[in-house]
Amino acid sequence: MSAPQQAGSRSANTGWAWLLFSSLFEITFALSTEATDGFTRLGPSLLTVAAASCGIFTLSQALKSVDVGVGYTVWAGIGGVGTVVLGTVVYDEPMTVWKVLAFVLIIGGALGLRISDTVAAKKKAAAGAEPARAAQPAA
Repeated sequence: MSAPQQAGSRSANTGWAWLLFSSLFEITFALSTEATDGFTRLGPSLLTVAAASCGIFTLSQALKSVDVGVGYTVWAGIGGVGTVVLGTVVYDEPMTVWKVLAFVLIIGGALGLRISDTVAAKKKAAAGAEPARAAQPAA
Protein backbone atom coordinates (compact mmCIF):
# COMPACT_ATOMS: atom_id res chain seq x y z
CA MET A 1 0.00 0.00 0.00
CA SER A 2 1.43 3.38 -0.96
CA ALA A 3 1.84 6.33 1.42
CA PRO A 4 -1.14 8.29 -0.04
CA GLN A 5 -3.40 5.27 0.38
CA GLN A 6 -2.25 4.83 3.96
CA ALA A 7 -2.80 8.51 4.69
CA GLY A 8 -6.27 8.39 3.11
CA SER A 9 -7.18 5.35 5.16
CA ARG A 10 -5.95 7.05 8.32
CA SER A 11 -7.93 10.17 7.41
CA ALA A 12 -11.13 8.15 6.91
CA ASN A 13 -10.61 6.32 10.20
CA THR A 14 -10.02 9.65 11.92
CA GLY A 15 -13.26 10.94 10.41
CA TRP A 16 -15.16 7.98 11.77
CA ALA A 17 -13.56 8.46 15.19
CA TRP A 18 -14.66 12.12 15.13
CA LEU A 19 -18.13 10.94 14.14
CA LEU A 20 -18.40 8.55 17.08
CA PHE A 21 -17.10 11.21 19.46
CA SER A 22 -19.59 13.70 18.02
CA SER A 23 -22.41 11.22 18.59
CA LEU A 24 -21.61 11.20 22.31
CA PHE A 25 -22.11 14.97 22.36
CA GLU A 26 -25.40 14.49 20.49
CA ILE A 27 -26.61 12.06 23.16
CA THR A 28 -25.48 14.42 25.93
CA PHE A 29 -27.27 17.29 24.19
CA ALA A 30 -30.55 15.38 23.94
CA LEU A 31 -30.49 14.07 27.50
CA SER A 32 -29.47 17.39 29.02
CA THR A 33 -32.20 19.22 27.08
CA GLU A 34 -34.75 17.14 29.00
CA ALA A 35 -33.10 18.21 32.27
CA THR A 36 -33.30 21.96 31.45
CA ASP A 37 -37.02 22.07 32.31
CA GLY A 38 -37.65 24.40 29.37
CA PHE A 39 -34.29 26.13 29.84
CA THR A 40 -35.28 27.32 33.32
CA ARG A 41 -32.42 25.46 35.06
CA LEU A 42 -28.99 27.06 34.52
CA GLY A 43 -26.66 24.03 34.91
CA PRO A 44 -28.44 21.70 32.49
CA SER A 45 -29.03 24.63 30.11
CA LEU A 46 -25.31 25.41 29.98
CA LEU A 47 -24.52 21.71 29.49
CA THR A 48 -27.05 21.56 26.65
CA VAL A 49 -25.54 24.54 24.83
CA ALA A 50 -21.99 23.24 25.36
CA ALA A 51 -22.88 19.72 24.16
CA ALA A 52 -24.68 21.07 21.09
CA SER A 53 -21.71 23.31 20.22
CA CYS A 54 -19.16 20.53 20.72
CA GLY A 55 -21.35 18.10 18.78
CA ILE A 56 -21.57 20.38 15.76
CA PHE A 57 -17.84 21.15 15.89
CA THR A 58 -16.82 17.48 16.09
CA LEU A 59 -19.34 16.59 13.37
CA SER A 60 -17.72 19.22 11.14
CA GLN A 61 -14.33 17.58 11.76
CA ALA A 62 -15.77 14.17 10.81
CA LEU A 63 -17.24 15.57 7.60
CA LYS A 64 -13.76 16.50 6.38
CA SER A 65 -13.31 12.84 5.40
CA VAL A 66 -16.77 11.26 5.67
CA ASP A 67 -19.48 12.04 3.10
CA VAL A 68 -22.07 14.42 4.56
CA GLY A 69 -25.05 12.15 3.82
CA VAL A 70 -23.39 9.16 5.45
CA GLY A 71 -21.89 11.15 8.33
CA TYR A 72 -25.06 12.97 9.28
CA THR A 73 -27.19 9.83 9.02
CA VAL A 74 -24.83 7.81 11.21
CA TRP A 75 -24.51 10.72 13.69
CA ALA A 76 -28.27 11.05 14.00
CA GLY A 77 -28.74 7.27 14.23
CA ILE A 78 -26.17 6.76 16.97
CA GLY A 79 -27.50 9.83 18.76
CA GLY A 80 -31.06 8.53 18.54
CA VAL A 81 -30.27 5.02 19.71
CA GLY A 82 -28.02 6.28 22.51
CA THR A 83 -30.62 8.77 23.66
CA VAL A 84 -33.39 6.17 23.81
CA VAL A 85 -31.18 3.62 25.59
CA LEU A 86 -29.87 6.13 28.14
CA GLY A 87 -33.33 7.70 28.44
CA THR A 88 -34.54 4.38 29.84
CA VAL A 89 -31.75 4.47 32.43
CA VAL A 90 -31.70 8.17 33.32
CA TYR A 91 -35.39 9.07 32.95
CA ASP A 92 -36.97 5.63 33.47
CA GLU A 93 -38.56 5.68 30.01
CA PRO A 94 -40.10 2.36 28.88
CA MET A 95 -38.08 -0.04 26.69
CA THR A 96 -40.12 -2.20 24.32
CA VAL A 97 -39.39 -4.98 21.87
CA TRP A 98 -40.26 -2.59 19.04
CA LYS A 99 -37.66 -0.10 20.24
CA VAL A 100 -35.03 -2.84 20.35
CA LEU A 101 -35.98 -3.97 16.84
CA ALA A 102 -35.69 -0.37 15.63
CA PHE A 103 -32.22 -0.14 17.25
CA VAL A 104 -31.09 -3.23 15.39
CA LEU A 105 -32.28 -1.73 12.11
CA ILE A 106 -30.64 1.65 12.80
CA ILE A 107 -27.35 0.06 13.86
CA GLY A 108 -27.47 -2.25 10.84
CA GLY A 109 -28.02 0.76 8.60
CA ALA A 110 -25.12 2.65 10.21
CA LEU A 111 -22.83 -0.35 9.76
CA GLY A 112 -23.98 -0.68 6.15
CA LEU A 113 -23.13 2.97 5.53
CA ARG A 114 -19.70 2.49 7.13
CA ILE A 115 -19.04 -0.54 4.94
CA SER A 116 -20.19 1.31 1.81
CA ASP A 117 -17.87 4.20 2.72
CA THR A 118 -14.94 1.79 3.09
CA VAL A 119 -15.70 0.06 -0.22
CA ALA A 120 -15.99 3.41 -2.03
CA ALA A 121 -12.66 4.58 -0.55
CA LYS A 122 -10.94 1.38 -1.69
CA LYS A 123 -12.36 1.74 -5.21
CA LYS A 124 -11.25 5.37 -5.35
CA ALA A 125 -7.75 4.46 -4.15
CA ALA A 126 -7.53 1.63 -6.68
CA ALA A 127 -8.69 3.92 -9.49
CA GLY A 128 -6.04 6.44 -8.51
CA ALA A 129 -3.35 3.74 -8.48
CA GLU A 130 -4.25 2.31 -11.93
CA PRO A 131 -2.82 5.13 -14.08
CA ALA A 132 0.45 5.02 -12.14
CA ARG A 133 0.85 1.31 -12.85
CA ALA A 134 -0.02 1.73 -16.54
CA ALA A 135 2.60 4.48 -16.95
CA GLN A 136 5.46 2.22 -15.79
CA PRO A 137 7.43 0.54 -18.58
CA ALA A 138 7.29 -3.25 -18.77
CA ALA A 139 10.43 -5.07 -17.61
